[in-house]
Amino acid sequence: MKTVRLALVGVGNVGQRLLTLIDERRETLSKEYQLDFLLTCVADSSGVAMNDSGFELAALVCHKASRGRLAELPEFCAGLSFTDALERASCDILLETSPLDLETGDPGLANSRAALQQGMHVVLANKSPLALAHSELLDLAAKNDVGILYSATFCGGLPVLNVIRRDMVCGNITRFRGIFNGTTNFMLAEMLAGNDYASALQQAQDIGAAEADPSFDVGGWDTAAKLVIAANQFCDPMISLPDVDVTGIKNVSASDLQNCRQEGKSIKLVASAELIDDTWGFKVEPKAVPTESFLGSCNGWEMGVVIDSDIFGKSFYKLREDEPIPTAASVLRDAVHLATGGRQASL
Repeated sequence: MKTVRLALVGVGNVGQRLLTLIDERRETLSKEYQLDFLLTCVADSSGVAMNDSGFELAALVCHKASRGRLAELPEFCAGLSFTDALERASCDILLETSPLDLETGDPGLANSRAALQQGMHVVLANKSPLALAHSELLDLAAKNDVGILYSATFCGGLPVLNVIRRDMVCGNITRFRGIFNGTTNFMLAEMLAGNDYASALQQAQDIGAAEADPSFDVGGWDTAAKLVIAANQFCDPMISLPDVDVTGIKNVSASDLQNCRQEGKSIKLVASAELIDDTWGFKVEPKAVPTESFLGSCNGWEMGVVIDSDIFGKSFYKLREDEPIPTAASVLRDAVHLATGGRQASL
């Protein structure tokens, strides 16, 4: 049995479900993977708490679910920064699920840098570090002989990054497009059904599917960050967020949706990476697609991806995700891979 000491940043919707999964699947982790995950360092917006013997996960989730803060726990370390806590805790893996920040990337980017420099593996559910500094983080991981995995950053439980990295051996992707944001897809469906924009957004927030700052969803930036992460699996040189032309759904009206429906089309927030005359172009925009097409058939909380490859043909992937559990499951998957020796990015 291998004991793996975990540090977790962010105990919101994804973080709470992740801890619940670890707790509920402890027997499976032990029997099938010979792993015992021990959470010894955790951080939220109030600060850092540490327990060298490991937190009782169900109690921690209950505390956070009732709107409690880590600062209220006896294990709280007043005045201790998270990077200092990482040094003191001697953890093996950092699980980064803090909120998205596409301006500075922090705290996720700073936390990831610190963990990698200290010789810790990193698992990301937070997209911003990769959207802004993907290449740097991969270099840091290689330099310090540790792994960084991030399958949870792209459409939750949809394993598209894994397919690109692991399965399309010797293939070249020539076109990559899809619907990467369930919140906006749900909102567009609700607006088409007659609900107003504000109520559709509120429903997405109520179930915990929308980003903490919903402008990242409706403005197209969450989708753009995912496009960057996916494109960096097959594009050379690697790109970052400023390379993507981004338009969100704020100016899409109910009448626009109805008019398109009468023409046999549906408006979707579509992300695309296309190779034209040996040059890649990257775009996120509301786009009318045939309702009977694959992307047109992705409704409500469904997300879909279409990949064109020179030798693997055209492949289609779809996921329905109306809650954060698949994203949390992807974090757990990556943690297991790293704990059992898998260091290739996005396995």
